Amino acid sequence: MKQMNKWLFLLPLVLVVALVGCSSDKKSTSSPTPDTDDKGNAEKVSLTIGSWRTEDVAKYEKVIALFNEQHPEINISFNPTKNTEYNTVLNTALQAGEGPDIFHLRPYAAGLKLAEAGYVEKINGLNGLSAYPEEALKASRDEEGNQYGVPINLSSTQFFYNKKIFKDNDLEVPTTWDEFIALNDKLLEKGITPMAMGTKESWLLSLMHGIVGPAIYEGNDFYQAVLAGEKDFTDPKFIESIQVMNDLKKYFPANSEGLGMDDIRTLFALGEAAMFPLGSWEIPVVLEMNPDLDLGYFPIPSKAGNKTVTTWVDGSFAINANSKNKDAAKVFLEFLTTKEFGELFVKEFSMISAIPGITSDNALLNDISKSTENEATPYMWVTNFTGGDPTTKSLLESELQGMYLGQVTPEEVAAKVQENAKTWFTPFQK
Repeated sequence: MKQMNKWLFLLPLVLVVALVGCSSDKKSTSSPTPDTDDKGNAEKVSLTIGSWRTEDVAKYEKVIALFNEQHPEINISFNPTKNTEYNTVLNTALQAGEGPDIFHLRPYAAGLKLAEAGYVEKINGLNGLSAYPEEALKASRDEEGNQYGVPINLSSTQFFYNKKIFKDNDLEVPTTWDEFIALNDKLLEKGITPMAMGTKESWLLSLMHGIVGPAIYEGNDFYQAVLAGEKDFTDPKFIESIQVMNDLKKYFPANSEGLGMDDIRTLFALGEAAMFPLGSWEIPVVLEMNPDLDLGYFPIPSKAGNKTVTTWVDGSFAINANSKNKDAAKVFLEFLTTKEFGELFVKEFSMISAIPGITSDNALLNDISKSTENEATPYMWVTNFTGGDPTTKSLLESELQGMYLGQVTPEEVAAKVQENAKTWFTPFQK
């Protein structure tokens, strides 16, 4: 796979259109003037922020404190909802004409559905947006070129590992697929759980496939062929990627069917599993649970010999179209585009900022960021396959759960995913 810029592969085909619609909403949204009282002082305004990041309350308090140094007239309350409940809670509130003033917008089609329904305010022309790569902005931009969100972070998936376990057992980071399988077998022989992974929460399974799949179906070459309609999910390489998912189960904890996100995170953080296949956003969480954890990572090596790091824009902040305080909300979104916010973000959140040019003092995070520049492949279930009813992504997840319970075969999983995608994904309808 050719080395490419980390943003190149985040662009869903359905959004690759000429941005002629950008002129459809030319009214400036930048630097609104706050209301003042009869003494000329800025009146206090209160905003609420909705998010799926329940673990980040203390961190967003620091973000708000920095913002208030410049805008003491705007009070902000960060009110997150559990990740698995967020979509339902937000959608219900928006449909009722309510909801937070500002909210975390899911990336790509999932978030744009809310915009299409009229629940999200356009932010065309917002100060600071011009600094972002177009590919980053398109995670929350519609086909007419209307911008709805400010990108916050870039996420990637890889295998994290416990360096102490590796050192104590004379184990090396794998550089080939065969070495990766041999590593897992050696850990089993030593009585060590190789991977902290569970199948209770279905979203973990599409994420796991996003990590492992590209190593089997040859990453970007297959992805581009899918977007062009030249290959689909009946391709032998894709079926093999599902089979490999099934084969890897023997490296999961014995009770993996009953383990969810909190369980597997705890297993890894406490040293009860050697590896943790998940996203870059987990770095601060596991280190908070165990500050002494000697944490390393490696991009999973593919069968073709190259490394693969699945990468995508993982959410933006958007404004509720029914907010009564849109001007103040736009001031906050402008703040989210600044270098000051970007530097605070990487320091406090230990995530990769979507703002160009922001680096971190965290060597591990910087290494991951560099790998997304050189070894990136798209998380296609998020970037391209959140359409359909049910969505192709959610159907994949439920079918993978069934596979792990012995109810369906890898071939049947692939066939059902293809059948679903063909109902709406235009390249498959040729």
